[in-house]
Amino acid sequence: MNARQASRARVSAPSPARTQSAPPAHLSKDRPQKTAMIVAQRIVSEITADGLGPGSMLPSEKVMLEEYSVGRGTLREALRFLEFQGVVAMKPGPGGGPVVRQPDASHLGNTIVLLLQFSAAPFRTIAEARVALEPMIAYLAAQHITDEALEQLARSVENMQANLENRTVFLEENERFHDVIAWSSNNALFGYLVDSMLGILDGTVLGIDYPPHRRKAIVVAHQQILGTLQARDPEAAQESMRSHIQAYVNYAEKKYPDILDQTISWDQISL
Repeated sequence: MNARQASRARVSAPSPARTQSAPPAHLSKDRPQKTAMIVAQRIVSEITADGLGPGSMLPSEKVMLEEYSVGRGTLREALRFLEFQGVVAMKPGPGGGPVVRQPDASHLGNTIVLLLQFSAAPFRTIAEARVALEPMIAYLAAQHITDEALEQLARSVENMQANLENRTVFLEENERFHDVIAWSSNNALFGYLVDSMLGILDGTVLGIDYPPHRRKAIVVAHQQILGTLQARDPEAAQESMRSHIQAYVNYAEKKYPDILDQTISWDQISL
């Protein structure tokens, strides 16, 4: 057994936890972490350590059972969890098995929406989060944005201007504009947060609408934000984004107060 196999074999017998102060009561666990979850974590560690990209095959079930020293049911439970999280896909047939995938933000989005629903959180929660986060995202983007991303934003603004009467195209470009800025912040967490919530950020799935005159105002705001990013001016980008998001909140407060107070529901959202 080589060193990596030995490491995997220790999954079934985790080392005792180090002595530490007890966590708050609401964070305490009644039982140890399930072995299947430990196996899933070790599989992910091996994927990253070995530099396996999307499309790479993982070892066969027989090999994994031997290397992790767990039962077939435990291994399959671990793989089902990873499949649900978008980390692997199960290739059927001879020569099949688990294939590495690139997880996307939809899994995070579904989890966030479920948590908000069970907390009876209103849509206002997301609006307030945008006011707090997106100006900082724009500030960081002004420092890190690439020329390629600036070109994408410019094309997005042009497409929005050209499709003021086409609601579908306009809203798609609106999402793309904010998504590109989020990923340009050079902060993966901001990127995934915005990416995961694109389907609900503007509130259209809940009933908020943007008539042509409002769409024109959005295009103007996007042009201003783009200009600050092209100038690579963090403070100006932050202020332009703050004004843009606050205008969105003010519009929703005036026209759709009931929607802002509506509890977020998972079955209303397509992420």
